[in-house]
Amino acid sequence: MLLTSFDDYPIHQMPVPVAQTGTSDRNHYDRYFFNGYLPEGEVFFGGAMGIYPNRQVIDAAFSIVYQGRQKNLHVSGRAPLDRAITEVGPIRVEIIEPMKRIRMIVQGGEHGIEADVTFDVRSVAIAEERQTRNSGAIQLMDVTRFTQNGTWEGWVAIDGTRIEIDPRVARGTRDRSWGIRGVGEPQGGVPNTRMPQIFWLWGPCNFDDECTYIAIFDDAEGTRFYQHSLVAPVRTHRDDPHIDHGGIAQKFRDTPFSIDYQSGTRRARTARMELHPYGTGAVRELTFETLYTFQMCGISYSHPEWAHGTWKGELAVGVDEWNLADVDTLAPHNLHIQNFCRVSLDGKPGWGVLEQIAIGPHHPTGLTGALDPA
Repeated sequence: MLLTSFDDYPIHQMPVPVAQTGTSDRNHYDRYFFNGYLPEGEVFFGGAMGIYPNRQVIDAAFSIVYQGRQKNLHVSGRAPLDRAITEVGPIRVEIIEPMKRIRMIVQGGEHGIEADVTFDVRSVAIAEERQTRNSGAIQLMDVTRFTQNGTWEGWVAIDGTRIEIDPRVARGTRDRSWGIRGVGEPQGGVPNTRMPQIFWLWGPCNFDDECTYIAIFDDAEGTRFYQHSLVAPVRTHRDDPHIDHGGIAQKFRDTPFSIDYQSGTRRARTARMELHPYGTGAVRELTFETLYTFQMCGISYSHPEWAHGTWKGELAVGVDEWNLADVDTLAPHNLHIQNFCRVSLDGKPGWGVLEQIAIGPHHPTGLTGALDPA
């Protein structure tokens, strides 16, 4: 048996060392995700790091949107056995205080992208309902995730231009997820004969006194097979709870929505959600107005070359960039996006993202075919 430093902590869920996963599924993963932004969207950044123990791969990425351009740094290598090591090449994640302060450092000066930013909890970490999805008898997804909104402090730099990140105004979201979902090289077998279909919306937003946590999966007919819809207060004192074990966030029973797509795309120009409470409380209205769109492939989601969990050798580093105005919005690797939005909750202004994946039909919003635009 292979012991690591984490085995000295009382965290075991299986009668094996932490380095050994509870499943032999090659699609097992454990992942960090971050985004951050200044008001009005002067700069937007995203970061991620994933470990795929059964593929023995670790990867990470960092991306900056500035003045209409998105630049991205991708890194991949052999995963360390010890889960305490959250570093690959020039990218490092530091857990300063669990569930409270997380730091991401990017030492990619020779590649034109650098950062030293620290996330500080602004609202409670909330565990979402477990996400599961099967295709017939085959399990495609079995994921646990928690989400947390916060402030950012530090700086990012793109091609030598340094941008200070002021925690008084900088906002963002982080999540941690782990479980099973498609990663790495294809595993072979009989090809899928069904048209692919994913319709996903995610709406973490920051307001002066509240934060939203919205996650929705629909099938092609609009039948909701997953929903996580909550609003949580902003913490006002350092000793306020930073994890919601129940009773802090308000949970909503239904979240109908409408989307006005940008012509010729599958991207929201605007969107509106209704948050219907349990009991007799008032229905709340959440609206989104897209200012620009962050390509999630910039942090390797669906990237044609740097897809998550792909073996690229002992250590590989790559850079790419594009002008936002030149993106082919219907290319498959560009369908996973985060729209940076001016948002409102019952007329109260704020900032946030509307993340989308729209592949295949979604008849309630007018999407047909595999990639037909709205």
